[in-house]
Amino acid sequence: MTNITIIWMALPFFIGFVIYLLPKLDRFLALGIALVSTNYALAIFVEQSPLNIQLLDNFGVTLIIDQLSGFFIITNAIVTLAVIFYCWSSEKTAFFYMQIVILHGSVNATFICADFMSVYVALEVIGIAAFLLVAYPRTDRSIWVGLRYLFVSNTAMLFYLVGAVLVYKAHHSFYFAGLRGSPPEAIALIFLGLLSKGGIFVSGLWLPLTHSESQSPVSAMLSGVVVKAGVFPLVRCALMLEEIDPIVRFFGVSTALLGVGYAVFEKDTKRMLAFHTISQLGFVLAAPVVAGFYALTHGLVKSALFLIAGVLPSRNFKELQYKPIDNQIWVALVIASFSISGFPLLSGFGAKVLTSKNLLPWQVVGMNIAAVGTAISFAKFIFLPHQENEEKIKVKLGFWWAIVVLLGGLIVANAFYYEAYTLKNIIKPLVSIAIGWLAYLFIFKKLAIKIPRVVEEFDHLIGFMSFMLILLFWIVWTQSDFSI
Repeated sequence: MTNITIIWMALPFFIGFVIYLLPKLDRFLALGIALVSTNYALAIFVEQSPLNIQLLDNFGVTLIIDQLSGFFIITNAIVTLAVIFYCWSSEKTAFFYMQIVILHGSVNATFICADFMSVYVALEVIGIAAFLLVAYPRTDRSIWVGLRYLFVSNTAMLFYLVGAVLVYKAHHSFYFAGLRGSPPEAIALIFLGLLSKGGIFVSGLWLPLTHSESQSPVSAMLSGVVVKAGVFPLVRCALMLEEIDPIVRFFGVSTALLGVGYAVFEKDTKRMLAFHTISQLGFVLAAPVVAGFYALTHGLVKSALFLIAGVLPSRNFKELQYKPIDNQIWVALVIASFSISGFPLLSGFGAKVLTSKNLLPWQVVGMNIAAVGTAISFAKFIFLPHQENEEKIKVKLGFWWAIVVLLGGLIVANAFYYEAYTLKNIIKPLVSIAIGWLAYLFIFKKLAIKIPRVVEEFDHLIGFMSFMLILLFWIVWTQSDFSI
């Protein structure tokens, strides 16, 4: 399994360059990489026993492959597969598929690395590949949005690198466990980098513009898997070190509430989905022990929602009230919205039940509010007018293949936690959904509140990093367990 893992990790980077040399095979090679990752992830679930690989002693690469990795890897594989199907009949060049494959490989590397230096390298490659995909249309707007993302990402990773060096200075090792006994500033710097990269709390306010202004397949990749590359090391550290767990949970609740607070008032479809990505990443962090399953369900459903939003006749919810969408597209939109709201028969239900069972008492109220806010947000999609249009929205066959893969995954993923289907577990999400729908129909649908976007400006994003660094340092300082 060790040799297979190393080959699997290196293969996307090799194939990425082969695609550029053999452009006529670009789609097929990219599809092959996604299928290889799917099989590798399934092999992890069959194997069950964790695999630990140590390369080049403590200074080198430490890999951990377990069920947590499996959930994140299969999410990456299915989302990448769907994006390739979506782009199959498009005019995307070999360069686009090369970047998709390299992005896929670097995200996978993050999901198995357990040392700070390897994660740093993987996150930097992710940043460059994501930038090139965001800027792919080569318009002035796309290039600026891409550069903005790259600047924020690189600034965050500079802080992270300084923190990683301080951990090495304390323990002569980059292993995650080195956080215990490291100086508070090292932990604060590392966490700042990961929180910013993962789109968490106020350090993630770069995310709405980047995800909403990118092309639909790129938005699907960014929200479905890329931001989880920053979240995964936080989850891994929380599971390895009990001192980290409360910090991660705190940012989970804070992020869930912040993201949904913006989402319920947002009038733009893609921006609403982007803000809700921030909120859902909070759910992933709120209960680290079940983060993998929640990340899988969120990755599938959010990718589907971004792809569907790309074919709607307008991005403005108010305009959509006067432009009925085709029944088939509406059904796909409703299925995805039901899943993320926690409706039974879709894996979003099981993920929310499993997460709620692993919350600490102080988290319950905040996460319940976030759950109701989720129902309010997606009621905007569910209650859109629809009809059998004579002039149907022209969508290519690849779109439907992608939607079938993603929504089918939401149904199949129910098998991971079929124990969720008890009467008690079913009633609570349905009540939350009902409250959210009623709140939308009688209150939020009539509101015309516009939240200012000034906090999303580039200058303020860098300022928020300073605020987060101070906050993190204070939190870590108060944790006596981290004293040297």
